[in-house]
Amino acid sequence: MNTAGSEPVSMYDAGDSRTVVVDHPFVLQLWEDRTRGEQWVASYDARGLALLSDDFLRVASNNAVENGQRIFEFKAVQPGVHQILFEKRMGWKFTSEDRRLFKIEAQPPAGN
Repeated sequence: MNTAGSEPVSMYDAGDSRTVVVDHPFVLQLWEDRTRGEQWVASYDARGLALLSDDFLRVASNNAVENGQRIFEFKAVQPGVHQILFEKRMGWKFTSEDRRLFKIEAQPPAGN
């Protein structure tokens, strides 16, 4: 995953918004506890955003718990305001446990 020049946005950042440049990767990180069966699922319009990678960084511990950071890398493919809705799903439930909405304002590259 290429994260050079991109800063992670956590679910605790004020407003859950980010200004990005078209065709430049950006990273969103969310805490996930896989021991409980949690999984973040992203919903977004693929005409405006592209998912480049979806990784899980496990926190090292001395027990059998598997929790850590779910790391999503996106890029905007066209300028404008886009939304990414993350829903925390549990394998045995039909509804989400939690939701996080990120507003992404994509600006054209400099010189365009």
